Amino acid sequence: MNLYHLRYFVTLAHLEHYTKAAEILAITQPSLSHAISSLEKELGVKLFEKDGRNVVLTKCGQAFLTDVEQSLEMLDSSVNKLKMTGMGAGHVDIGMLRTLSSTVPRFVKDFLDSNPNKNIHFHFHTSPGQTPDIIRGLKERQYDIAFCSMTGNEPLVEFTPISRQELVLIVPKGHPLENREFINLHETLPYPQITFSGKSGLKAAIDGLFEKCGGQPQSEYALEEDQAVAGLVCAGLGIAVIPRMSILDYMPVKIIEIIEPGWERIFYMATLKNVYQAPVVQNFKTYIMEHV
Repeated sequence: MNLYHLRYFVTLAHLEHYTKAAEILAITQPSLSHAISSLEKELGVKLFEKDGRNVVLTKCGQAFLTDVEQSLEMLDSSVNKLKMTGMGAGHVDIGMLRTLSSTVPRFVKDFLDSNPNKNIHFHFHTSPGQTPDIIRGLKERQYDIAFCSMTGNEPLVEFTPISRQELVLIVPKGHPLENREFINLHETLPYPQITFSGKSGLKAAIDGLFEKCGGQPQSEYALEEDQAVAGLVCAGLGIAVIPRMSILDYMPVKIIEIIEPGWERIFYMATLKNVYQAPVVQNFKTYIMEHV
């Protein structure tokens, strides 16, 4: 079915006159007549009938007009959106670790401020919030860009470092270590701790640091997410070695710098290699790489 023929049909349906419709469409009247005849032949029904020197829609034509106008409106809307996307507008889906919930939005705000006249929207996904899950979502095309840790054996994913994060010790108010500003990790061994569970990428790193100290702490509770661990510390259920997050400044805990052994965590922007990315996604990726 010829798309032009559908547009010709809609114009003729509203003007009810072949000559006037042909003038509006900038085609000859015979061309318009041939287009309508071809459409009627393909559909197997008459769309118009004569009414003096004019034409009017048949009952079939009236029903067809409603559907065609809705379809053309939807098609035109989609075409306009894609044209806007081609000019740098559009929608970007971002998957990220919750611990980056203050870092990534700053990148987004700065990018939007540098593109004030473009219709750009970001959608943030933080659940379930673990790097393997986020990378899986990236590969399944749920996300355009991901912000997470690096994982091994991912040949289809490009990792670009974007920020660093250190580990600190947090203790609840009133704890014997509350007055400390700096600490060696081995000094924490006598105290019950809130630790990370096996699914968290931090568990192996923190366990390795304690191995250097000559032992492992007593784990009262093991959780996956940073903020959940901090929440249990706030409740006085133990102390914890945890990434330095801005949210800790607003929680009733004491943040103590770990001076030995040292460690820092690198976060990455993850994107799929060798796949088409809409201009808005590519522009945001380029912006991150140029401004980190």
